[in-house]
Amino acid sequence: MKNELHMLHSVTDTICNSFFITTEDGRLIAVDGGFAAETDHFLTYLRALTGAEAPHIDLWILTHPHDDHVNVFLELMAHRPEALTVDRICLNFPSKEYLAAEDESAAGTMEAFYRVLPRAADKVRVVCGGDELRAGAARIRFLHSQDYAIRQNRCNNSSLVFRLDLGGRSVLFTGDCGEEAGEKILRLWGESGILRCDVCQMAHHGQNGCGRAFYEAVAPKICLWPTPSWLWTNRDGRGPYRTLETRGWMEALGVSEHYVSKDGTHVLAL
Repeated sequence: MKNELHMLHSVTDTICNSFFITTEDGRLIAVDGGFAAETDHFLTYLRALTGAEAPHIDLWILTHPHDDHVNVFLELMAHRPEALTVDRICLNFPSKEYLAAEDESAAGTMEAFYRVLPRAADKVRVVCGGDELRAGAARIRFLHSQDYAIRQNRCNNSSLVFRLDLGGRSVLFTGDCGEEAGEKILRLWGESGILRCDVCQMAHHGQNGCGRAFYEAVAPKICLWPTPSWLWTNRDGRGPYRTLETRGWMEALGVSEHYVSKDGTHVLAL
């Protein structure tokens, strides 16, 4: 395998966060996965990538418990646990009670997670901002995890935000990080330089996520947009989404290289 990042498109043209990172020393990292409807595509791609009928994932990072991020994992653990093997699963999910105060759907996803947890509990590692780990040649530094002091946009703001360094390139993964968590990250890490990365996954599918100051600190050369066609255009300018605003920020920052999942699966050399 090569040092590569794979951003999968959604087979149903919906919001979906699904990434694989491969390393030249043979390790494979997965990030999220998408809605349950993406499971077959996730597995088919993974099998082709590894050449194995039952692929092995060295590290699976689940950013937060929203259906469009974790339901592939839940589907596999609940109904197809023999389809693949996993060494480590990194997460830091808030409690069902914390989520239920604002987001009943996310609270329901936590119930589903609790049901499958016994099948994977020995693999799970709870990570926090400041933690660091390795997966072969890849270095991963976590900058943010769930924070009960944040009372707005609770599930999205609980997203794991982390920097991955591999092959001389840096990638910032933001999950669905919202403005409040983004501001906290800036306060904690803004002056350290660790936020400045070559590649940035755009938060919350590119709209209503981190604020402009956050992206200014990242100053990416390449943007990854896990964004379907209807969200990319804000339903041809008639929808309630802020994607066009975020696109304007990145244009003002001089970013000219964009990978958008609406256009298919993208592979980026690292």
